[in-house]
Amino acid sequence: MINTDIATKFADRETPFYYYDMDVLARTLEAAHEASQKRGFHVHYALKANFNDVLLKRIQEIGFGADCVSGNEVRKAIECGFTPQNITFAGVGKSDKEINYALTQQIFAFNVESIQELEVINELASKQGVKANVALRINPNVDAHTHHYITTGLDENKFGVPNADLEKCASVLKKCEFIELVGLHFHVGSQITDMTVFKSLCVKVNEWKSWFEERGTQIRVLNVGGGLGIDYKNPDGNSIPDFEAYFDIFDRFLERKPYQEVHFELGRALVAQCGSLISRVLYVKNGVKKNFLVLDAGMTELMRPALYQAYHKIDNLSAVETEESLNYDVVGPICESSDCFGKEVPLPDSGRGDLIAIRSAGAYGEVMASRYNLREEIRFVYSDQL
Repeated sequence: MINTDIATKFADRETPFYYYDMDVLARTLEAAHEASQKRGFHVHYALKANFNDVLLKRIQEIGFGADCVSGNEVRKAIECGFTPQNITFAGVGKSDKEINYALTQQIFAFNVESIQELEVINELASKQGVKANVALRINPNVDAHTHHYITTGLDENKFGVPNADLEKCASVLKKCEFIELVGLHFHVGSQITDMTVFKSLCVKVNEWKSWFEERGTQIRVLNVGGGLGIDYKNPDGNSIPDFEAYFDIFDRFLERKPYQEVHFELGRALVAQCGSLISRVLYVKNGVKKNFLVLDAGMTELMRPALYQAYHKIDNLSAVETEESLNYDVVGPICESSDCFGKEVPLPDSGRGDLIAIRSAGAYGEVMASRYNLREEIRFVYSDQL
């Protein structure tokens, strides 16, 4: 929570910057750790959500593994202390260079998304004289009921080995001398708040696990991905997702044998609520049809509203709260009409120089920042350093 005392400490700082509440992060990580550990589940943090060094160190210290989607993310995870045996490498387009690097580091597993990728990893592993652990990513055709840009588990999506190719894939696997199949991997999307989606996923995982076992293939790891959403509308009232309910769904509906491990890849749920983008009002433009607040932060600092039409709660940290409010279109300085954080946002009467907090920006905020319009590099402030 950003209170008045903290906002006062922001007064002389150059904006925009990302503010990370390390107490919120700590409480979120502890809640996820406790709920997963009691069920014997393994959690890998998805670096694509936020690869800030300070946050990564805290996540590594609590004992989570790392889920990476690029060679540089694998490198970053190792630099921040994650052990290679707790690192998975996912992604539909891994380059030879990235695969070779991950092989030299002896990571836990590659999440493989096509037969051709399987053959490429086998060939590269043979040249290094090592064996690569892989988990086959299967598209379960489960609708996550979320934004179509972040849905990944339908037949129409680019991810995973197509179901029609699995017979051939099983045959190819037997010929790959430098491949060890250790698990199956599934992921249906992001920002999922309907728990029945995860129940449906469990049903599909059970089916595909049985399919492989009936063909004599033992599956040690069931990687069910991530996707647990957060409450963007009430970041103070619901700062920590319901990890108990989330993990309980898999505990109750996922069929597994004593030797089988269940792995998760959580990103947004762990880091989103600890981050806010702090900006300052440059100009107020009051018009006949619209009132605009023009901020010094834009889509270059937080892309999600422009890319996904995503909602983020917006607070004025400087203005006195009153019963009456004005509706503003909160926009940035970038020369694009899509550079808008929110339309008709009710806020107290706001003025030039007011500090604005765009909440729940700890995930897919900093990592998607760009230098478009030759913007300055983004800055950071951490609550435990104030």
